[in-house]
Amino acid sequence: MNQTELLEKIAFNVIQGRMVQDDEGLDEGLEGQPAVTELVAQALDAGISPKKIVTESLTKPMEEVGKKFETGEFMIPDMLASAECVGAAMDLLKSELLKEGVKSKGIFVIATVAGDLHDIGKNIVSILLKGEGYEVIDLKTDVPTDKIVEAVKEHNAPFLGLSALLTTTMETMKDVVDKLQVEGLREKVKVLIGGAPTSSDFARQIGADAHCADAFQAIEVLRRYA
Repeated sequence: MNQTELLEKIAFNVIQGRMVQDDEGLDEGLEGQPAVTELVAQALDAGISPKKIVTESLTKPMEEVGKKFETGEFMIPDMLASAECVGAAMDLLKSELLKEGVKSKGIFVIATVAGDLHDIGKNIVSILLKGEGYEVIDLKTDVPTDKIVEAVKEHNAPFLGLSALLTTTMETMKDVVDKLQVEGLREKVKVLIGGAPTSSDFARQIGADAHCADAFQAIEVLRRYA
């Protein structure tokens, strides 16, 4: 298998959501064949640039996954499976990217706000951000406002992502933005919000920088800030 074929194989398996060779995938007959983690290891052994693996075999196929999700061809579990493949690949590539001198695009603190335990959307965003080259500090779920603000301060983070899936918890996002203002951090960090009950209007109301309907829109917003 030449390098081009190997990169294409990785991309194909990302779309299939196959992290390891025992995974089945969307198409039949794939179980037992090398999947993302095995193929990424092969690519590194073959001397393929880690940066090329990310751009050609991780970023591009996730853009295709995003399109499939928008058209309804893919559902959330399909998208999550592909995102987890990217996450596993990035774990393998991280040290090699550092050796190659690829710099982080910045620290991104992300959390589901206090009182809310939903994390699927947040987890997808976290994984895709890693694939985009961000250093992600995931504070998990049900995170108090003070802890979120302290993490932004501690890591000197230029980006913050807030998630909420409940109308009763989304108001906590305003508490976070207000606390950032009080602590003198608001002008230093871009605040992105997301979750089913949130909207662009709500983002403006609470003073956030952007509303992201899904993980792919979050990537688009961050690319505008680059």
